[in-house]
Amino acid sequence: MSQSSQYSQKVQKALDTFGLDLEVVELEESTRTAQDAARAVGCDLGQIVKSLVFRHGDQPFLFLVSGKNRLDIPFVSKKLGIALEKANADFAREQSGFPIGGVPPVGHTRKMDTYIDRTLLEYEEIWAAAGTPHAVFRIKSYDLPRITDGRVMDVC
Repeated sequence: MSQSSQYSQKVQKALDTFGLDLEVVELEESTRTAQDAARAVGCDLGQIVKSLVFRHGDQPFLFLVSGKNRLDIPFVSKKLGIALEKANADFAREQSGFPIGGVPPVGHTRKMDTYIDRTLLEYEEIWAAAGTPHAVFRIKSYDLPRITDGRVMDVC
């Protein structure tokens, strides 16, 4: 079994715990970027969940942002009352257990405070990374806060 398959299987196991019949789909096409993912699954860019790892010191934070939006770091830092900085690839992988371009919203090595872009809830269904740059899963937007224990907020 390839390491890539191990990552997507880890995500599938995490998803199975919620009883929502969510299925990881592995694609030939890359889903590394939001544009790639939208093209690969045939949806609007806004329906793609970008998983962005940030940090405040050694504390990781996960922001689940619509593919059509850009996280406003100064705005969110002020809202949370902390100075956030973008995590490098090593920190993101160490904290999440997944490589950049495949970080899912669930199944992380370390529990992260999670914040969800409010505009994702404008869509009935959304697509998120599933551990690799070629794996995704579809979910009802209203189930995302439930599976991530994430807080919905304005992020841009």
